[in-house]
Amino acid sequence: MPNVALVGTQWGDEGKGKIVDWLAERFDVIARYQGGNNAGHTVIHDGVKQVLHLVPSGILRPGKECVIGNGVVVDPEALFKEIDRLQEQGVETLGRLWVSDRAHLILPYHHGIELGSEKRRGKDAIGTTSRGIGPAYQDKMGRSGIRAIDCIDRDVLAAKIASNLDVVNDLMRHLYDREPFVADEIVEQYAHWGERLKPYLADTSLRLDTAIRAGRNVLFEGAQGTHLDVDHGTYPFVTSSNATSGGVSSGLGVGPNRVDGVLGVTKAYTTRVGSGPMPTQLDDEIGQKLRDVGQEYGATTGRPRRCGWFDAVAARYAVRVNGCDVFVVTKLDVLDGIDPLRICVAYEVDGVRHEEMPANLTSAKEIVPIYEDCPGWKGSVIGARTIDEFPEEAKAYLRRIEEVSGCSVGMASNGAEREAIVQLPGGPLDDLVP
Repeated sequence: MPNVALVGTQWGDEGKGKIVDWLAERFDVIARYQGGNNAGHTVIHDGVKQVLHLVPSGILRPGKECVIGNGVVVDPEALFKEIDRLQEQGVETLGRLWVSDRAHLILPYHHGIELGSEKRRGKDAIGTTSRGIGPAYQDKMGRSGIRAIDCIDRDVLAAKIASNLDVVNDLMRHLYDREPFVADEIVEQYAHWGERLKPYLADTSLRLDTAIRAGRNVLFEGAQGTHLDVDHGTYPFVTSSNATSGGVSSGLGVGPNRVDGVLGVTKAYTTRVGSGPMPTQLDDEIGQKLRDVGQEYGATTGRPRRCGWFDAVAARYAVRVNGCDVFVVTKLDVLDGIDPLRICVAYEVDGVRHEEMPANLTSAKEIVPIYEDCPGWKGSVIGARTIDEFPEEAKAYLRRIEEVSGCSVGMASNGAEREAIVQLPGGPLDDLVP
């Protein structure tokens, strides 16, 4: 049975939560490999909106096993808020949700460092969610991070926190003009979280390997999107982890030969939240319509997203660096009634045409998107359950996305509900989805 990675191919917020939820029915295990609670997956089922930040949305499918891998940075308070809310709604997590004992934790001082750093940047602020994600990854790479397993031994926890606060509190006092942190308070709180974490902790790499060897199939779930990847995104306006498919191996402890295919999720248009370049951004009534109709507000922060036309340059790059086998196009219904539609096929950067994503996009003085027009459609794609029910112009738009991105479209979402999915038969998706 195939094991498949699902990745965002834009700047996050592509609608991956709904697609993971739809796919989860067809997989045995759903495993998250990077990011933290700076990402949100939204699922609507029976009219009820569920927003999950750390727990894979596969948890909403009875009997499915979910994994939070070592590549994820975990805020225990945020995690247990989610777990408690799920259990109040009758969704059992014990015995179904596993957290890597090697996952690094977000500490209170990570929030303080991020808030202080963003404030000092002023107009050059990155536009983070201030959830402490970046500083937690900094500690991880600096070999001073605190892992989930460390919370089980109070003496180990206390020693590590005391050592870290020697440096952190100097930063708070002298650089960020903030109150220092008290070691005993943090130790007390995180020892408590350690007790609650115990029944969820596991060697998740081993669990996944055992599952795969037993013939169970795994959906590897990424957060954020390709252009927020710390290596391959629009640096420095990126997240602090590898959101591309390459993060699966390092973030879950599975070999790359365990990934049988990659599904790339893209909106039928483009959005971005926070700072950084977005060449197709529309600051006009069409951009506002996309935001209003698409409900383009962050699931985690509520911030309005910047909206624009479909960016084929960004899509081609994402297909290449992820090795995408097939595209899933979301929110096609948001384009109902917009005519013409535009697709960005190249950039003009400082007077030079680029058909591939340049590395210096963030420092370019002027980025001019080069568009081609496509006819919009009358009526609506909402309610269609097969591709034959789509207007001809909608079919043509999907075909053009295939042509300009170099990736086959295997599925299109045409509404917010769980069931609003149209699968295109006869393509590579048939080989990847059981």
